[in-house]
Amino acid sequence: MRARLVTGAVGLTLMGVGASLLVSGGQLRDVALWLAGAIVLHDGIIAPVVLGIGLLLAGLPARGMLRGALITAGCLTFVALPVLLRPGAPTNPSALPLDYPRNWLLTLAAVAVLTAAVGGGRWLWRRRARLRPRWHRRRLRR
Repeated sequence: MRARLVTGAVGLTLMGVGASLLVSGGQLRDVALWLAGAIVLHDGIIAPVVLGIGLLLAGLPARGMLRGALITAGCLTFVALPVLLRPGAPTNPSALPLDYPRNWLLTLAAVAVLTAAVGGGRWLWRRRARLRPRWHRRRLRR
């Protein structure tokens, strides 16, 4: 109980420090604009797209695996977005020495290939199980 109270007090203190710095630093308008943009981006673009894709995948037999692949691709894109949207080349070439757009596309391709391979393997396994004779299936269950 004491640890919760201490943690809560520290959190409230840090929130107060952050709020005072925000107000005294003159960045309140910028932060409010950024928060409004984040809300519009999420509620106006990201959420409808995710719901629409979920509805499109609802009837597919491998929807769980496809959803997992899309979530993985979305997370990879979210992590790579700052580097992908950077304005021009960095002043220090050693700061970002790799070709990030190409590597991001290769990673997305690897996710797609692995998803297709696992899906194909599952499909072959189920097909093989259906083609086995009935007596063989009974013996395997024991």
